[in-house]
Amino acid sequence: MNPMQPIYTEATRCQDCYKCLRQCPVKAIDIQNGHASVIPELCIMCGNCVQVCPMGAKRVRSDRERARLLFRMKRRVFVSLAPSYLTEFSDLHPSQLIAALKALGFEGVSETALGAEQISVAVGAKMQHENKPTISSACPAVVELVKRYWPQYSDSVCDMLSPVLAHCKLLRQHFGRDIGIVFVGPCIAKKTESDQNEHLLDVVLTFKELQKWFDEEGIGPRTMDIEAGDDFVPHRAGDGVLYPIDGGMIAGIEADSTVTNARFMAFSGIEAIQSALENLDTLNGKAPLFLELLACEGGCVNGPHACQKGATVLKRHQVITSFEEQPEKVQAVEDVEVAHIWPVEPVHQSHYEDGQLREALKRVGKFGPEDELNCGGCGYDSCRQFSKALLDGRAERTMCMGYMRQLAQKQADALLRAMPSGVVIVDENLEIRESNRRFSEIMGDDAVRAYEACPHLVGAKLKKIVPFYGLFEQVLQNGTANLEKDIKAGEGIFHVTVFTIEKHRLVGGIVQDITEPSVRKEQIVDKAKKVIARNLETVQQIAYLLGENAAESEVILNSIVDMFKLPAVEGRELSDD
Repeated sequence: MNPMQPIYTEATRCQDCYKCLRQCPVKAIDIQNGHASVIPELCIMCGNCVQVCPMGAKRVRSDRERARLLFRMKRRVFVSLAPSYLTEFSDLHPSQLIAALKALGFEGVSETALGAEQISVAVGAKMQHENKPTISSACPAVVELVKRYWPQYSDSVCDMLSPVLAHCKLLRQHFGRDIGIVFVGPCIAKKTESDQNEHLLDVVLTFKELQKWFDEEGIGPRTMDIEAGDDFVPHRAGDGVLYPIDGGMIAGIEADSTVTNARFMAFSGIEAIQSALENLDTLNGKAPLFLELLACEGGCVNGPHACQKGATVLKRHQVITSFEEQPEKVQAVEDVEVAHIWPVEPVHQSHYEDGQLREALKRVGKFGPEDELNCGGCGYDSCRQFSKALLDGRAERTMCMGYMRQLAQKQADALLRAMPSGVVIVDENLEIRESNRRFSEIMGDDAVRAYEACPHLVGAKLKKIVPFYGLFEQVLQNGTANLEKDIKAGEGIFHVTVFTIEKHRLVGGIVQDITEPSVRKEQIVDKAKKVIARNLETVQQIAYLLGENAAESEVILNSIVDMFKLPAVEGRELSDD
């Protein structure tokens, strides 16, 4: 087979929304230039980033071509079908799904639940001799979480194969070691499990990938006829079908063991799991405790690449009903050795002194604890966590929403102060939201005094300051892009431009007193430019007809513009020349 590619890929259309970072329980996301990418050595493969990415920039590696290649490499290829197929294809008879998979080229279809039953028996035997908490190894994302981020509980993880790997062992014992095996289910983390255990599991396809394959081949499972022989091999599963719902593994263990003194608890969802692991070591030496932990809320039926989303109660009902209605359980033909050590290294956690964290926070305008809002806008749970990511080089200052708002406000204030024209922004109630000092100066002494009493005139009524407020009302009511007029008010003549910022809700205005000498000069320059633009084409046409050059006319007009652009020099008199 070809060398493994990363499970996740990021498209260039990723934008700085940081939604994947907010939803990543271990913050295994690197932000560079506003683009988010998964950090493989930190990732636990929970699939949250894929599910929440609004741009579809996070993608999961497709292994359909690897599955097709397996057909050419192996004489017989079998499917290990996750028990969550009961909710994914609830409207199908199992034989229809089996027939459709055979139409793709598979030799036979077997239930992964058979491997789950092997694990239930082994865990039940183990719990009779334990006197400390034991964490299930059925969910690869949970194994990654505990081994990487809770290394103090690494020895508590059950030293056994996952159900799918146990199933692969069972199939190879039954059908021969040279068969090919493709797992089909809703789980992304299984792809990593396959990459690390190719001697057992060749390829992993998600339900979404399987559906695309059916579509590519024009196979409709719902149209397949039920025929003799289209059944699970080597036989149907029993209580292993309960594994995809939280508490299902515990039900299987209790049904297959004589453990009476152990306590069993089930938790699903990474947040619930991390809460459950707090202070777990205080239970060492007490009664045996088994923890069934599943990364997806509600269990595997809500896996990241399930096509059927939500409706957890309905899915649980479908799984339980299927178990209750199945024929009497068939005893396993053989047992398999399920002992296994999970080679997952803990994540190196960087540690910083408080002073280093404070310096990092100062870079985003947070100079004391009162500035640490912990709003979560950056994607991290707290400002301290964000500052640590800054020091790690995995975050950028622009991710802090408060800092960016302050920076934008400072830039806007500086721009308003530097503008030679008066600027005002008003809302639909004609209340001033923002203005610069120049605006108040143009409007007169009363407006200046009001500006000094209330900086930027925030909240002031425009009608009390501006006699031509009707222009603003007109733009607000009509929703026009902009309106430009010369208005005479009192002893002044004003050039007013009113423009829409938010239709019918927010407008801005730029006011110039065109009776001022500097403004008159600008107006003459502007009008001269318009004369040039309007008349140059006519002059060129006349010059063409007369055989003369139009450049002289343009030079004369441009000289008028240049004359008015010359800076005034104190003490200099114009000569008669």
